[in-house]
This record gives sequence, C-alpha cells and structure tokens, in this order.
Amino acid sequence: MSALNCFKKNRRLALALIAGSAHFLIAGSSLAQSGWPNKPVRIVVPFAPGGTTDILARAVAPELSKAFGQQFVVDNRAGAGGNVGADIVAKSAGDGYTLLMGTVGTHGINKALYAKLPYDPQKDFVPITLVAAVPNVMEMNADKAKALGINNVADFIKYAKANPGKLNMASSGNGTSIHLAGELFKSMTGTFMTHIPYRGSGPALLDMVAGNMDVMFDNLPSSMAQIKAGKLKALAVTSAQRSAALPDVPTVEEAGNLKGFEASSWFGLLAPAGTPADVVNRIQQEVAKALNTPAIKEKLLAQGAIPSGNTPAEFTRLIDAEHRKWAKVVKDSGAKVD
Repeated sequence: MSALNCFKKNRRLALALIAGSAHFLIAGSSLAQSGWPNKPVRIVVPFAPGGTTDILARAVAPELSKAFGQQFVVDNRAGAGGNVGADIVAKSAGDGYTLLMGTVGTHGINKALYAKLPYDPQKDFVPITLVAAVPNVMEMNADKAKALGINNVADFIKYAKANPGKLNMASSGNGTSIHLAGELFKSMTGTFMTHIPYRGSGPALLDMVAGNMDVMFDNLPSSMAQIKAGKLKALAVTSAQRSAALPDVPTVEEAGNLKGFEASSWFGLLAPAGTPADVVNRIQQEVAKALNTPAIKEKLLAQGAIPSGNTPAEFTRLIDAEHRKWAKVVKDSGAKVD
C-alpha cells in the first residue's frame, strides 16, 4: 500500500471515529443538556389511596427521588375505573415530568370494556417498566362468612346460587381486574352478585371490613393486612398457582373446580407518548435497581406482589398480550360499561 493510500485510509478511519464519538456524546448528554429532572416529577395513581396501585407507587417514588435528586410525588386521581387518571397523563406533555402507575385495568381491560375510552392505551403512552404482578384474592367479611356458614369457595357457590343477588360484590371500579375477576367468576359458576364499584380498593375495603359489602376479588397486597388480622376471610387466590404469601389458601380453580380460571393483576409505570427514550430508559433502570434491593423486594413479596422491573420493550409486549386476553374475557362475560 502506498503512503498516499495509507494516509487516505487512516483519514477515513479517523473521521468515522470522530463522527461516532460525536453521536455518542450527543445522545449521552441530551439529558444533561435538558437538565431533566430539574423540578418534581408527578406519578399519577388513577385510584384512591390505600389500594395496591397506590402502595406500589409509594414504594418506588422515594427511591426515584433519591436516584434523581428531585421529588417524585404521588398524585391520586381516582374515577371511572382508572380512566380519569390515565387520561390526565395521556394528555400531559411528554417531557418526563408526568408518569402513570398504570394497571391491567387501564391498559389491558378498559379498551374492550368501555364503549368510549378518552385515551388509547397503546398509542398515547410509552411503557417504562412493569413494577409488579399480583394475584387477586377472593375474600369475604369474616363475620358475615361465619354467619352464612361459608368456609370455602364451594360453600360460596352453593349459597350464591340459592340466593341470587343477595350478595354485594365490591370492586375498585368498573373495568378493574378486581371487577373482571368477579365477572369471570359469575360467568363460570352461573351465580349472580350485585356489583358495587368504588373509586379504589381503599374505600371498598373499608366497607368490606365494616360488613357493608360481602365479597371482593381484591389485589392481594391491599388486603393482606386485613386478612392477617382476621377481619377478612380469604377463600381463594385468582392466580394459576397458589401465592407464596398465602400458601394455605387454594386457587379458585382448585377450590371451586373451575378449570382455567385465572385473573391476576399487574401494575407498571408509563409516560405520555413522545417522552424521550433516554428519560424512559433511565427511569426503568432505577426502578429495576430499587425493586432488586432486599428491603423493597422482601416487603413486596410478603404482601403478595412479585417485583419485576422489566425493559420497556418487554412491558410493551405484555400490554399487547393483555389486550388480546382481556378482550376475550370481556366478550365472554358480557360485561360492558357505557
């Protein structure tokens, strides 16, 4: 190779390296240039305080505050099965300062359940990470279960069939997994309970404990304390397998001889469409770190939640799959909300 050719080859290589380095520096410094976050970040919880969505948001918010040096503030915006809060985030700027703790209801069920949804669960959001998956638990007010002689799912089905409409079924709102788990149970058992929707698990649980409601298919973490205290009687979990947090409680499938019954829940962080990928990726990485710390991991597992922290791409695939699954459940159950 001549000296001239060697010079030209080395020059091309040097220019390529410079261009690549410049691209890397620009991409890597975009957050630094924007200063994100240079003010508090809001995590909208689309349900009332006290439920699992709220519990999980308040578990990760302090960790994100420490990681980024800005406050991540939980903002409860309940209503319409989570649609009010989800719509607020969908219509917010994609600048990284408004996030949603979404659920299987807001992003897996409601599109099929509601005749008119003010947001598109897939087009209007960027999935960040799945925070946790949890089973639901079929539970009754303990005193009422004792008075009615209901000790298990078989007893419940027998009583409900003999007394259609006499049992009130509480939920955290129309379209939530808590609601749909109950609808699926009614459909598969041929029973009927009167559905009473609330603005979140918190207020529904208050009425459950007070004896104003009879049965609920609640997310396990929000009910765990009341189950442990003996105020609520856990009849079964709605997952395909028993929960490690309640190993002696059977699944609905095994306790009620209902083959194929499964209605678990999940919760994850999402941002408005257009949120920069570097912001999304940094939040995901910090959430994954937080969920992997022994203190948080053990706390969530003890409450019946299974921590995740998966990637945005993995969370996107989960949401797409859940749309297909729950559309069929909604269709088969006949449930609809105008």
